[in-house]
Amino acid sequence: MPIVLSIQSWVACGNVGNCAALFPLQRLGIDTWSLNTVAFSNHTGYGKWRGDAVPASLVASLFEGIAELGILPRCDAVLSGYLGAPEVATVLLDIIARVKAANPKALYCCDPVMGDVGPGWYVKSGIPEWYRDCALAVADIVTPNRFELEWLTGARIATPAEAARAAAAVRARGPRIVLVTSLETAADRLGVLAAAPDGVWLVETPRLAIEATGCGDAMAALFLGCLLKGKPVPEALAVTVAAIWGVVERTLAKGGGELALVAAQDELVAPSRKLFPQKL
Repeated sequence: MPIVLSIQSWVACGNVGNCAALFPLQRLGIDTWSLNTVAFSNHTGYGKWRGDAVPASLVASLFEGIAELGILPRCDAVLSGYLGAPEVATVLLDIIARVKAANPKALYCCDPVMGDVGPGWYVKSGIPEWYRDCALAVADIVTPNRFELEWLTGARIATPAEAARAAAAVRARGPRIVLVTSLETAADRLGVLAAAPDGVWLVETPRLAIEATGCGDAMAALFLGCLLKGKPVPEALAVTVAAIWGVVERTLAKGGGELALVAAQDELVAPSRKLFPQKL
């Protein structure tokens, strides 16, 4: 059974960060360990919240406690998301190196959480530069949204072809696989693109009338989980997008709010819709 160490935000109420990533992985039958980079009452999209970033020294200490158990060779992947403070990035690099030293086959899946179209940046200064200058070199999988991919490459992205070229530029800097989310393929359609050594694929869905926070966190986790379960990239892409589509559809049906991960949990393992990836 695969094991994933997930390092990202945590909220007391809601489904973002680790609260959006761990449950989907567990429903796929993947054991999870977690380190939290912030402890907030709720996600910041509400406009008000309580809590604070977890000090980098505490993140490092908690990881040391895991390492002292002698179980790092069992870890199959590290997944990272929202960091909270730039100092955590240095700790994360050490964690990745030590996990890979213990298990050379372990993957690092980097969700370079920085911002999005509309809200703009929502991380502290220094974190975007760290993703661009350090994280890409050690990542096996990177899962940016369009806004983040544009920052990482300096390229304007308006079409799937432009996204494919930008993904190729990212792959040239280290990662084998790039998953690009939040592509606007038409006024009423969204696309998700996956680029790998053997090809580039696109899956499109109708746009739903909802802004659902946490989708990227859940999508990165599901995509990684599918790969760890042995699915090839195009199948992992199609299944992941179909699962998230089902969750967002259920979220919309209940009137919005937090992602309906529990109510739509069957979608995570057996999506009700079958989507077909288009090879570009």
